[in-house]
Amino acid sequence: MSFDISLIPFAATLGVEITEASSERVVGKLLVRPDLCTAGGTLHGGAVMAFADSLGAVGAFLSLPQGARSTTTLESKTNFLSAAKVGTTVTGEATPVHSGKRTGVWQTKITSEDGKAVALVIQTQMVLT
Repeated sequence: MSFDISLIPFAATLGVEITEASSERVVGKLLVRPDLCTAGGTLHGGAVMAFADSLGAVGAFLSLPQGARSTTTLESKTNFLSAAKVGTTVTGEATPVHSGKRTGVWQTKITSEDGKAVALVIQTQMVLT
């Protein structure tokens, strides 16, 4: 299934590209542009978190129970593991840890082009009815 990223305007502004989207797995890519970096030419932590939040939100939305209309992030925790250099592309893979009637928990692994772990993010999404 594909997902129209324009439904999440901030993710579209970041340049998030969704390459795979289902209730079981969401995969996306993000080009590390200079405007998303720190002074040192590495991807800013806020951009990492926004990328992961966007992927988890897509998965949570695609997992909504019958009658629910949307989701919103309740909590997010990020472990930063290594830097991603400007000009490279990072990949994020979000998978569900829990899908319930009121909340969902998603884990997103972000890796660099060479497969090195950049970050691990766990977020809780609240189901809106």
